[in-house]
Amino acid sequence: MGCSIREYFDREGEAGFREIEKQVIAELAASAHGIVATGGGAILREANRRNLREHFHVIYLRSSPEELMKRLRHDVKRPLLQVADPIARLRALYQVRDPLYREVAHTIVDTGRPSIAALIDTIVTRLGSSDILGRSSESESSPDTP
Repeated sequence: MGCSIREYFDREGEAGFREIEKQVIAELAASAHGIVATGGGAILREANRRNLREHFHVIYLRSSPEELMKRLRHDVKRPLLQVADPIARLRALYQVRDPLYREVAHTIVDTGRPSIAALIDTIVTRLGSSDILGRSSESESSPDTP
């Protein structure tokens, strides 16, 4: 895009950003190699949900709005949080996005307050017991299984 996300949002708006995001996800889905870390709003478009679900193993790193607020309270780069009441915005975003991520996720990991190393261990364990690494486990195939 040639600029920061915040600058792009200011210049082209969220709709313009989401269109580029959709194009990039579609291009990545065509090759489906490696790890893709989407932004939280990528899930909003049906085309993105379909591409993510069909071409990737989606891991939903679920955090409560309160936990996100603790992490992001000093972040000035996230355009959607530059509002008078960021916790209210996080709660509203969570209400819309959580069901969509649950719909798409192959695996759900609650982030809570564990260390990054503990989260990585959890993710590796889940991937190791799923078909993503060539082994199958019925208990991990349901997105409702945290």
